[in-house]
Amino acid sequence: MYKHDNRIVLTLDAGATNFVFSAMAGSGEIIEPITFPAFPDNLEQTLLTIEAGFESVIKSLPSKPVAISFAFPGPADYQKGLIGDLPNFPSFRGGVALGPFLRERFGIPVFINNDGDLFAYGEALAGALPATNQLLAQRGSDKFFRNLLGVTFGSGFGAGVVIDNVLHTGDNSCGGDVWCFRNKLYPDMICEESVSIRGVKRYYRELSGADTLKLSTKDIFDIADGTREGNRDAARRSFELLGEVAGNTIAEALTIVDGLVVIGGGVAGAAKYFMPSLIKEMNGKLRTFSGDTYPRMQMKAYNLEDESDLDEFLRDKSTNLKIPVSSGGKIIYSEDKVVRFNPVRQTGVTVSKLGTNKAVAIGAYAFAVSKIGQI
Repeated sequence: MYKHDNRIVLTLDAGATNFVFSAMAGSGEIIEPITFPAFPDNLEQTLLTIEAGFESVIKSLPSKPVAISFAFPGPADYQKGLIGDLPNFPSFRGGVALGPFLRERFGIPVFINNDGDLFAYGEALAGALPATNQLLAQRGSDKFFRNLLGVTFGSGFGAGVVIDNVLHTGDNSCGGDVWCFRNKLYPDMICEESVSIRGVKRYYRELSGADTLKLSTKDIFDIADGTREGNRDAARRSFELLGEVAGNTIAEALTIVDGLVVIGGGVAGAAKYFMPSLIKEMNGKLRTFSGDTYPRMQMKAYNLEDESDLDEFLRDKSTNLKIPVSSGGKIIYSEDKVVRFNPVRQTGVTVSKLGTNKAVAIGAYAFAVSKIGQI
């Protein structure tokens, strides 16, 4: 969408350990990123570091940037650029006017969002959404997707929603938040306790009895693959349980969003172990007191990482529907008056092909450029 745009936007990848500064134009980085240490316990030092980081980037640019756009943890009032109490940044407690500080300092618009939102936006504009629609068109299908739910499985359970190429941020900067949905397996817990790195490690510890303090999710994945010593069945089951809880939450969210689903984050690489249980949960049944059963979603979910599922998803399922015509007090049907009708409701779940970081960066750039003309 903005591939050939030459406007420059400053970006920041904000972590509790390091701040990585860069600049983008045409949805691609134009400089080598610059890294500064983070100071989560010292507000003044944090603000001065962010200021110095962007100053360093500007000095290496061929022209003046038009905006600053990046992801930052919440809770926050993202529209105003106000950051609230952050667990990983104790010095932010009580609130920090980060956006206004940067606007005042650099004299350009500043846009801050959470990474789940920007991941979804990048995938909707340049990733999963256009790629899937292209595959459908190549197969002759008249199906076309306009909406997307992007989720990230990592240190937390992030999400974002894009409707008709517009990022849904919400009235309270909470649009698309799913991390606090009820946990299917632990009804008094949030779903993020299962759909996260800590969830996988906890499941493996409970199922295997092993000490997971020194194990990463990659280690547990390698155990599941049989390339590292450990309880292979427990490792695979750990990812299956993540998929079950994630599938339950995604199904609930998707009844409102009604679009495609794309998964990113550090745990996305274990898709072959969590995707089957995730899809099974999404295609589950619910019943009524009278004994009737219904699919829990009105659309069927397909695993687009599975070759047979992808083939069925892409298959054109539309038929010719004759148009009734009133003639001489009767309804007649003509073979040459037809309209294509697709009676099948479906959605697909896929893993990011852009990569989470690139999707977030594209989302940050596109969001800033799309908003500049509205200021």
